[in-house]
Order: sequence, then C-alpha cells, then structure tokens
Amino acid sequence: MEYLDFELPIKELQEQYEKACLIGEESEVDVSNTCKQIEKKLNDTKKEIYKNLTPWQRVQLSRHPDRPYTMDYINAICGDTFLELHGDRGFKDDKAMVGGLGKVGDQSFMFVGQQKGYNTKTRQYRNFGMANPEGYRKALRLMKSAEKFNVPVVCFVDTPGAFPGLEAEERGQGEAIARNILEMTRLKVPIIVIIIGEGASGGALGIGVGDKVLMLENTWYSVISPESCSSILWRSWEFKEQAADALKLTAKDMKKLKLIDEIVKEPLGGAHSNRKETFKTVSEAIVKTYDGLKMLSPTDLVKKRMDKYLEMGEFKS
Repeated sequence: MEYLDFELPIKELQEQYEKACLIGEESEVDVSNTCKQIEKKLNDTKKEIYKNLTPWQRVQLSRHPDRPYTMDYINAICGDTFLELHGDRGFKDDKAMVGGLGKVGDQSFMFVGQQKGYNTKTRQYRNFGMANPEGYRKALRLMKSAEKFNVPVVCFVDTPGAFPGLEAEERGQGEAIARNILEMTRLKVPIIVIIIGEGASGGALGIGVGDKVLMLENTWYSVISPESCSSILWRSWEFKEQAADALKLTAKDMKKLKLIDEIVKEPLGGAHSNRKETFKTVSEAIVKTYDGLKMLSPTDLVKKRMDKYLEMGEFKS
C-alpha cells in the first residue's frame, strides 16, 4: 500500500507491528504483548491523524492511487448483473465516461460515472477521467433511456474536470455540459449523485444534478482544483494548501453550505483501506436514498429538484 506524506507515522508503526509479529512466528520468543502495544498505538495514531485532516489532506486522499473508481463500485455492487452500454450515437465511445444497466438487489438502476485508470496505459486509455463532449452526450443518452423505461439513475462523480483540449472545445464541450445540466433538472426518474473522488468544475456538474447528492467523507467538490486556484491567485502552485482551505471544498463544508444532502462515512484510513466495507456502505446508501424517492410522482420529483437548486445561494441579511 502507498502512504501519503501525512500517513508516514502510520507506515512506521505498521512496519514495526509486522516485524514484531514475524519475530514471534519465526522464534519461540513471546512477543504477543509487544504486538498488542504496537497495534494499540497504531490504531490510536490512525484515529488521531484521520480525525484532524486538513482540506488539502482530504484532497490527497481523494486522489489516492489505491482508491476505488467507478467500475470498482459498479462491479462490487451489481456483480454479474451489470451490462455496460457504449457510444453517444453521434461521434464515438468516450472511455472516460462509463455507464450501463445494473441491479442492486431486485431494483434496476442506470449507472453513469467517470472512470480513471490504474496505471500509465489505462490512464491514457481513460484520458485521466476527463470526458470529452461525446462522454457527456453518452451519459445523457443513457439517462434518457432510463427515463423511457422508468429506471432510476445513479451517477458516480470522480473527475479532475472535463477535457480542456482544443478538439473537445471544437465539438462543443460547454454546450454538452450545459445540455446535461438542463436535461437532468427535468428528468422524470430519481437521480442519485455520489461523489466518490474528485468533483471538479463543469466536469463534475455534467453528471452532478440530482434529487440527492451524496459525498464520501474524503472527497472534494469545487468549481476549481486547489492547484489551479493557487496558480491563478498566487501565480504559483505552492499555495495549494491555502487554496484548498479557502475554497471550502470538503464534504463537511458542502453539507454546511447545503450544496449536498448527505456525507457517506468512509472506513478509518479512507475508502481504499477497506474496499469491501466502502462498497457495502455505498450500496446501502443507494438503496436507502432510492427508498426515500421512489414514491414521488415524476411531477413532484422534477419540482423538488428544481426548487432544491433554485434555493442554493440564497441568504438573509
């Protein structure tokens, strides 16, 4: 497992614990008490570190290379019932945006989300999770199909932003994202949005409009990344930590500002530290959220969704 800078004390204790246990296995020396002491200190250190994470540290956790991505969640939650669907029926199939039909229990869902890669080759193949216009058009095509057959939609958001290349702009990147936002506000089926990693800029908003928006504990959601914000305001990336703090991009900040509806708790150490538990928690959150939406009529769904977004940013002096 890879460790981030602020996790180095955990790494040292973990190595000490493993060495002590190995000595006990290879010799007749009783080191059980030592192992228990190190284990207790390890757990206490983890609790102390993860209880006091800064916004920048949460940004780092959201980008952890071992963190599960969209297809990991879909495969774990749906198993063999997932059927991936491809193409926008206009240009091509965008590998950075994935989607298809799957079941959670006996209920069918249309899953849509950005997909990142696990190594250099797959990161290039997935374009680092940055979708082109055809990716957003594919997502909209799938959501419209879900509406036609009265299937609820689940969107997994995890992107550093929409692809900013010249060819993407030529094919109408801004229009594609704006179209998705418009169409999602009036989609007549329940939409559940879950931010599982990075939620950056219009790239996230393109599949981010929902009846309920959930954020995993160690994720972020903002109009701009801390590095880009730092480079604009300070002409340098060195102030990214200050930028992360100023942007109020953590799940706790988003909930306080009423821009999301719920925070999904992660295992101690982040989603990657216990994938099985994370998948179970997310699956339960989807079922629970859908149960609260399924009795609403299409008219009520659209009205509540519209009202929710219209109320954002209101304040009383």
